[in-house]
Amino acid sequence: MKKVLIGTIAAATLAAQPALAQELRVGVQNMNNYLDPGSDHSNAGSQYYYNSFDTLIDRDHDGSGDFAPGLATDWEIVSPQMIEFTLREGVKFHDGSEMTPEDVVFSLNRMFSPTYPPYLVRKRDRLGNFTRAEATEDGKVRVYTAKPEPIFETLLSMQQTMIVPKDYLRGLTGHPEVDEVSDYEAFGLAPVGTGPYRIAEFVPGERIVYERFDDFWGEPAPYERVIASRIPETVSRVTALRSGEVDMITNLAPDQLDLVDNDPSLKTAGSVTPLFHVMIMNVNHPELEDPRIRRALSLAIDRDLLNESLWGGMAEVPSTHTMQEFGELYMPELETFRHDPEEARRLLDEAGYDGATITYDTHSAYYTNGLMAAQAIMEMWDAVGVNGEINVIESWTGCTPELMTRNWSNPMYFADPFGSFGVMWGPDGPSESCDRFNTDEAYQETWERFRFSDSVEERRSAYAELMERIEQDPPVLPLYRPYEAWGMREGIDWQPLPSHIPYVLDFRAGRITPASN
Repeated sequence: MKKVLIGTIAAATLAAQPALAQELRVGVQNMNNYLDPGSDHSNAGSQYYYNSFDTLIDRDHDGSGDFAPGLATDWEIVSPQMIEFTLREGVKFHDGSEMTPEDVVFSLNRMFSPTYPPYLVRKRDRLGNFTRAEATEDGKVRVYTAKPEPIFETLLSMQQTMIVPKDYLRGLTGHPEVDEVSDYEAFGLAPVGTGPYRIAEFVPGERIVYERFDDFWGEPAPYERVIASRIPETVSRVTALRSGEVDMITNLAPDQLDLVDNDPSLKTAGSVTPLFHVMIMNVNHPELEDPRIRRALSLAIDRDLLNESLWGGMAEVPSTHTMQEFGELYMPELETFRHDPEEARRLLDEAGYDGATITYDTHSAYYTNGLMAAQAIMEMWDAVGVNGEINVIESWTGCTPELMTRNWSNPMYFADPFGSFGVMWGPDGPSESCDRFNTDEAYQETWERFRFSDSVEERRSAYAELMERIEQDPPVLPLYRPYEAWGMREGIDWQPLPSHIPYVLDFRAGRITPASN
């Protein structure tokens, strides 16, 4: 039995709080067409939820990054297949209703036993081991799994387990005592959570307006109002910041940093992001079924050169699919991916490559430097004899049989190899479900040992085996962890925090110091 008991953090008095600012205006590169923390796992969407929603277990984002009380004040892992939560009292949703154990059970079970199709995907790729949540007679909540769960707290602190109001959601359309697909669709346009900011206005794909929620259970939000507006072009975002139209902007490429830093009234903040820009390869496309072709496409790419030319050396090129944020599962000693153009030529010749065109799909502007990376990759392929062709397309082609290769991102959805590599490349995950990746009995057996062993060493050993399989039969090449930067007014003090998933705009108390007016 493992027990974790964390006392409730006492609320600071209003007299101890810093002066609260009025408004923050943010120019963002991307914005989703819906806001639902349960179904969303996009880079564009995930940056917005933490201001308005809470999980049972949070992280100490101001310090160690360790688990911390959220909507639960303490919890106990009662057995390898059950965890019990004591809920925080007096929590209110943005619609004014008080959070109850029934809301928590509903929120979790909507993901554990989903009826809404987008939740089925999240259930399959990360929550498949969870069977149910239930309330106890004394107001606690228990969560159960099918198999012993080695990372209970990690999984129950991620975005998809944020808590929502049961009655509000079910009352949006149709019968108020039944959760229907139309309810979930409506919730994505009018979301309600428990966080320090309520979403006062949402114009899909264009604008989010947050307003301070005065009944928030924790420290008051530092801004009365935050407006995030989509400005897709980098130059336009920089212009808006320099002209004073906005106070902060997202997604600055390294070659744009001087435009901000050379202005004495502005500054930048940035970090290597817990996310890989990757090239995915459709292992089932007739031209790519031979793994030697895909190995050659991977070996031909000089990722260090991409880093130097596109990111000024500020990105991070991995030797394998690993991140320092994985803690004991960080494994930089593995060498899964490398640059070897001579070996690429040999493999192409051995496979009998006949000069067929290999297409590389890319969105024009979604990923910072994405199109320029594609152009450089075409030159590298040409150097080893591959006939590559860029296909600039605004739609996402990951599930189309015509897909050959394309750029993609593989974020850290939670701090474990399962939360990055595993979400995308685990058995029955999105890649296999889209029929661009295959697993067999041996892969699945190795996966089971990695996923469910309670031994760190056993998990490390199994993960090394998975990486060896990926090296020999590659569906993916991590290009780099990009260096992402944000620009802001000189007086604003804000940094991306390493304990968050990628791109989170955390404007909670203690995470941003507003500029003095």
